[in-house]
Amino acid sequence: MDKTIIHPNLRSIKLPDIDRISDYARPLRWLALGWHDMQRTPLLSLGYGALFAVLGYALTHYAWGSAQLSFTLTSGFLLVAPFLAIVFYDLSHLAEHHHKPRLLHIIKPLRANGGSILFFALMLGFAMSVWERLSAIFLALNIKGELVGFDGFSYALLHGQQLDVIVPYLLMGALLAAVVFALSVVSLPMLLHRRVDLATALMTSLWTVRSNPLLMLEWALIIVALSVIGFATAFIGMVVIFPLIGHASWHAYRDLVERSVEAHL
Repeated sequence: MDKTIIHPNLRSIKLPDIDRISDYARPLRWLALGWHDMQRTPLLSLGYGALFAVLGYALTHYAWGSAQLSFTLTSGFLLVAPFLAIVFYDLSHLAEHHHKPRLLHIIKPLRANGGSILFFALMLGFAMSVWERLSAIFLALNIKGELVGFDGFSYALLHGQQLDVIVPYLLMGALLAAVVFALSVVSLPMLLHRRVDLATALMTSLWTVRSNPLLMLEWALIIVALSVIGFATAFIGMVVIFPLIGHASWHAYRDLVERSVEAHL
């Protein structure tokens, strides 16, 4: 057995059962299933992937002269990505039930659970605004000369220079990203799939991470590694990588949250 069912016990919130998975190859299975979903909906998946890749490149290119803006926008992409990937969750949901993918199908769950999804989006937007302010303050106090530009900051990062500035900056961003990941790893797919409130979805996500810490760390590192590849290719790789992660995230949710009692939207 590579699964153990966890029964969360909270007095005020009723959470679904969580699977504790001991198979650390499972994230590769999620990626394989996500790849299969992409093959079933190639035009929509790659089309949305290209849209977000162009948007990401445009924002980063706009801020190229500023290390603070360019790194904030690039890393901020990871903070808001769970919401941007909502279309891929919906496509995988349709594929799971052998329904023909439809461009506007997502309107149905958005209409049924729109309030909770909207508050989730606002939460991610707030997290990105906090990161932008913290990043601006920290870098304004610590960087100078060639480090001010993206090229100079990247060169120092790759060559191990100015570590007294770069390491605390990266740790600060990693801490915020870890909090957002813990709150969002299964919450938005759950909001799209079940008629639950935001608190229930967020607590389910936190409990999932608590029950599978090493597995979730592995999944987070895979997402970061794939995203770095996407960024390093001037967002060209994001055309495929972003849909792949989005579809795979749906299968992570379906694998981790028990299906016994479900309220489908």
